[in-house]
Amino acid sequence: MSELLQQTEFYLKQQVSPYANQIDGCSKSLHQALNGLGELGILGLRIPQRWGGPQLDAETFFKFQELIARYSGALAFLQTQHQSAAGMLIQSSNAQLQAEYLPRMSHGIAKIGVGFSHLRRLGNPSITAIPVTGGYQLNGIVPWVTGWGIFEEFIVAATLPDGQSVWGLVPFSEQKIGESTIALSFPMLLCAMTSTNTVTATLTQWFLPQEKVISIHPVGWIQNNDKTKVLHASFLAFGCARAGLDIVETAFYKTELSFIQEAFNALNEELNQCRSQIFWVQNNPQTLKTSEKYKLRAWAIELAMRCAHAAVTVSSGAANLNSHSAQRIYREALVFTVSGQTTELMVATLERIKNCREID
Repeated sequence: MSELLQQTEFYLKQQVSPYANQIDGCSKSLHQALNGLGELGILGLRIPQRWGGPQLDAETFFKFQELIARYSGALAFLQTQHQSAAGMLIQSSNAQLQAEYLPRMSHGIAKIGVGFSHLRRLGNPSITAIPVTGGYQLNGIVPWVTGWGIFEEFIVAATLPDGQSVWGLVPFSEQKIGESTIALSFPMLLCAMTSTNTVTATLTQWFLPQEKVISIHPVGWIQNNDKTKVLHASFLAFGCARAGLDIVETAFYKTELSFIQEAFNALNEELNQCRSQIFWVQNNPQTLKTSEKYKLRAWAIELAMRCAHAAVTVSSGAANLNSHSAQRIYREALVFTVSGQTTELMVATLERIKNCREID
């Protein structure tokens, strides 16, 4: 394990794991945990060194994501929004924005969220952009934006008249400048990770200046991007699965019941197999069809659910308590089931659930 991962795990064990249930429900506690990652300088792991980032390789980055999810799903989900925003800025052709934001993102001095999942939806776009002098006028609804009260800005994606999409930075707060407004809903009552403060943003005649534009992507870009990165979120599911198995393993040490150890051994072996296969495919992306990659991602999702279910099972009636770690992990598995979901992933997940049965 690299020094960075060791440092991260030490922080997570000392400052996050004991408070994971509190972090799940309290935005202030989550914000503090995120600031702790910022103090370590690990909130912009893919940022090149010339902008003050560690420029981590892909494999270590995925191990980092898995590690965070093992100790707190809410923290993992929140920081991945910020890491995604950094990734978009790294790929931007706007050198001025890069110089302004990237050096401040690794330490969380600048905290940025994202709002683009609506581009995956079929039908009329939920938010549109009209070219105007000096930039674009944005109108519509961003259905999901995570991190209100934590992130100062977010990257919004809006559909242009020709079907392309423009991506740019807007304030993550209520704004009113003449007829131009940004209105935010109350934070949604989610099944888990309520502390992430996920809201809906409504933009009315909002002016996005050209200097705040990060990129313009062609029609269908997000669908192609999803296919390229189909396995990336698997590592959040792996972290969740590992968290469930931590509870199962602890239950065995307390009870010394052999059937609990047998369940742990079987699930742990399957988790290692699934993880190894996905890492191998990540390193050899051309060896597997996209449809087969969706099957692997579905396996990771379904496995996380079973490991979380096992944690609930060995915790018995106490798992009914909203404050119990097993219930939190089970609810986190529900969130990771639908994170970044596409139609293809939904199909693969349902096929996995439908066909998963023990083979003698």
